[in-house]
Amino acid sequence: MTTANNIKGQNINNDLITALYCRLSVEDIKDDKNNKRRNIDESNSISNQKQILLDYAKKHGYTNTMFFVDDGISGTSFDRSDFNRMQRMVEEGKIGTIIVKDLSRFGREHIEGGRLAEIVYPTLGVTFISIHENVNTSTGEGMEMMPFYNIFNEWYAAQTSKKIRAVWQSKADNGKRISSTVPYGYVRDAEDKEKWLIDEPAAAVVRKIYELCLAGRGPSQIARQLESERVLVPSAYYESVGRKHSQKVPLNPYNWDQATVVGILENRQYTGCAVNFKSTTVSYKVHKVIHNPVDQQQIIPNMQEPIVSEEIWLRVQELRENRRRNTATGRTSLFSGLVFCPDCGAKLHFCAAKSLKPNQEFFRCANYKDGRGTCKIHYIRNVALEKIVLEAISDMADFVRCHESIFMYMIAKKNKAMQKAEFEQLKKTVSNSKVRLGELDKLMAKLYEDNVLGRVTDDFFQMMMKNYEREQKELTMAVANGE
Repeated sequence: MTTANNIKGQNINNDLITALYCRLSVEDIKDDKNNKRRNIDESNSISNQKQILLDYAKKHGYTNTMFFVDDGISGTSFDRSDFNRMQRMVEEGKIGTIIVKDLSRFGREHIEGGRLAEIVYPTLGVTFISIHENVNTSTGEGMEMMPFYNIFNEWYAAQTSKKIRAVWQSKADNGKRISSTVPYGYVRDAEDKEKWLIDEPAAAVVRKIYELCLAGRGPSQIARQLESERVLVPSAYYESVGRKHSQKVPLNPYNWDQATVVGILENRQYTGCAVNFKSTTVSYKVHKVIHNPVDQQQIIPNMQEPIVSEEIWLRVQELRENRRRNTATGRTSLFSGLVFCPDCGAKLHFCAAKSLKPNQEFFRCANYKDGRGTCKIHYIRNVALEKIVLEAISDMADFVRCHESIFMYMIAKKNKAMQKAEFEQLKKTVSNSKVRLGELDKLMAKLYEDNVLGRVTDDFFQMMMKNYEREQKELTMAVANGE
C-alpha cells in the first residue's frame, strides 16, 4: 500500500483513486454573462477547475487521480451522469478521496450535499475535500461552516432561477419568443439569431408528414413510410449538414420514432407563430417538466414564414383528436375511438384479424402492448359491448315511455346545470378578456414610447402594433358578446 502523510497527519492511500470532480452549469454561464462577471466565469470554467484540482493533488501527495466532469449540468440536482459514475465507484470501494474546487461545484442543494459529505462519505471511509472553503472531512477542518456554505449556494441557485424567469417574462411581454430551440424545418438566421428561416429540405419532410396525416395515416404508419423511403431522422439530418444539435443519432439513421412524428404534428410553430410558456418545471430544484394548458400559453402570430397553414394545422389536430385506428382487415367498430381503459384512461384499440371471426373481435388497452406497456391487459369483445350498449339504450327507452315527465324534469335540470356552467365560463372569459385589454393598453403605450426613444425599430413597432390591435379588436368583440 502506497501512503503519504501531507495534510495534518492524514494518511493518503494512493492505491485508491482520488476523484477530482468538476461541474459547470448553463445557468452559471448565463448569469455570469448577464452580470458581466467574466472573471467568475473564467474561474469556474472546466479547464480552470481541472488545473486547480490537479495542482492541489500534486502539492498534497495525491498521485492516483481521475477526473469526473459534468459540463452544462445544474447543481440543484445530484442526478448527473459523471457524478453518478463517481458515486458507483465510491460504493464499489474504488475511490478514497473526492476533491472539488468549491462546494458550489459539488452541488447547490444543501440537504443532499450535506448528507453525502457529512454522513455517506465518512461512513464509507471516503475523504471529502473542498479547496476554496478549506473543508476536509477526515481532519474535521471547515466542517462547522459547511452547512452555511451549502445553504448560501442553494439560495444563489434560487435567485438565479428567479432572474432567468424574469428575463423570459420580460421577453414575452415585449412580443419575443423565449424558446432557444429551433424546431426541425427551420434554421436560425446567421445575421439575426432571433429570426428563423425555412430550411427547405427539412420543411419538405414536415409538409409530407402533414399530408400523410390528412390522408388518414397515423404516426406509426407515417414513421414506417419515412423509414421505407430512407428519409433521415432529424438528428441524422443535422449531422449530414454539419449543424450543431444535442440529440442522439440512432444506429439506423432512417428509424423514425412515432413520438417524433407526433411532436411535429402537434407543433403549432409550423404555422409561423411563436408559442411561449408551453411548459414549465416544478421548481428550480425539481426539474420535472409540466406542460401548460393551451389557455396559459402565449401565441404570437407572424413570427416566421409558415411551413403549413393554420387551417391545415387545425384540421390535423381535429383528425388526431377523433382518430380511429385502422385494422389489418379494414373492418371497424361502431365504438372505435370511444372506449377507454378503466385503470389508465388510455383508449381501447379495436383488434380484428383474418383469423378472427366477427364474434371474436375485441377491444384491448393501448398501454398494454403485449405485456411491455404500462397497463395490464383489459379487453372486451365487440359483440359483448354492442349487447351492453343495446341493453342500456333499451332500458333508457323503457324509462322514457313509463316516466316521461320525470325524464323531462331530469333533462331540464341537466340543461340548467350546463347553462350555468357555460355562463360561469363566459363570465370568466369576459373577466380574463378585460384584464388582457388592460395589459394591451399598457403594452401598446410602452411599445410607442420605446419606438419614439429608438429602443425598437419602426418595422418591429408596426408588426407588434398590428398584432396588438387585432387582438384588442377580437377581445373587445368577445367582451361585447359576453355582456
